[in-house]
Formats: sequence, C-alpha cells, structure tokens
Amino acid sequence: QPELGKPMRNCYPLPGPDFTYGMYMHKRDGGVPEAIGHWDAVKAKAHPRKRVMPRDFVAMGRAAVDEGCTKAREFALYYGYMDIRCKDKGILRHGGKVPPGMTFGKPPRPPTPFFDIMQHRYKELWMEEQRARTRVQHMVKKKVGIIGEVRENRTTFLRTHPLPVKEESFWHLRRFEKVQAPHNPSPDQRQLFWAS
Repeated sequence: QPELGKPMRNCYPLPGPDFTYGMYMHKRDGGVPEAIGHWDAVKAKAHPRKRVMPRDFVAMGRAAVDEGCTKAREFALYYGYMDIRCKDKGILRHGGKVPPGMTFGKPPRPPTPFFDIMQHRYKELWMEEQRARTRVQHMVKKKVGIIGEVRENRTTFLRTHPLPVKEESFWHLRRFEKVQAPHNPSPDQRQLFWAS
C-alpha cells in the first residue's frame, strides 16, 4: 500500500553514482578537456576505390529510340555499343571531390533597386505595356473592319460549301437478284438456272 499523504512510487530505483548513461567510449572518454584540446581528424584513404554504378537502361532506351532503333536486335546492338551509367547522387557522401566554383544552396535573387520602388517605376512600366497592348488591339480591329473579313467556323463553311450528296449504290450479289424463270423450262434451262 502507498504511504499515507505521499504519492505512490511506480518507478525503478536509479543506479549508483558510478553508472555511465549512454554508450561508453574507451578512446574519447576524457570529458570536456579532451573534447576541447583534441581534434577528431579523419585520415584520408590512400587509394579511394571508385564505385561502379549500374547501367541506366532508361537513358539508353531513350537514346536508342532517338537514333531510330525499333527492333529488339537493334536495341541489343545499341546497348552493346553505348554504355551509359547511372549518376552517383551520393558522390559527396562517399568521398568525392567538390567541383571548383560549386555553391550549395539556393542562389540569392538579384537586389531590387529601392529608388525604382519609391518612384513607382514598375507601375509606370506596366501602364506603358497596357497602353501599347490596347493600341495594337485597336489597330487589329481597324484592319479587320476595313477588310471586312469574318472569321469562318465549320458551320459557316459548310453553309457556303455543302458536302456532295452520296449516291446510293444499287449493286447486289448475283444470287439475290430476281431472275425470271420460264414457266415451262427445259432440262437444259433448269440446269443453267441453278448453276447461276
């Protein structure tokens, strides 16, 4: 039972003062003085091993189609001739060198001239563009009004140029044609009638 006037204890007893929480590091367990006084330098490898990337079949397939390959044999010959490898996206993680002049992150946008903002220069430029656009639209409307051209659509074109009337074909198979048989046919005529 819990003690009277005290909360119930539902936790484990803590270990003694000689207990180390976390992972014990034999080499670096010198505390703050060692952390401040020593640099953790990583020695470079003598011969970095170059990773062989797998073949990029998607890029090779696109290039083969661009070259005009359509059959399986042509694709196989192209794959044997061209060897395109996948790009190593983690090249910097695996010890690659950074290209000269490479900057990480997003480049800053060019600065906005504050003097132009104060004088409403951008508003004036926009207004000039709108005026020029309306002038061009008025000129186009005047040209259309002078020439009198109305833009045709399919309906107006079919009204002025009707489609030719399709002539109905009265051709039938020979066996469905009505043939007048004589009233008293001879055996030769009967034979000729059934042969046709």
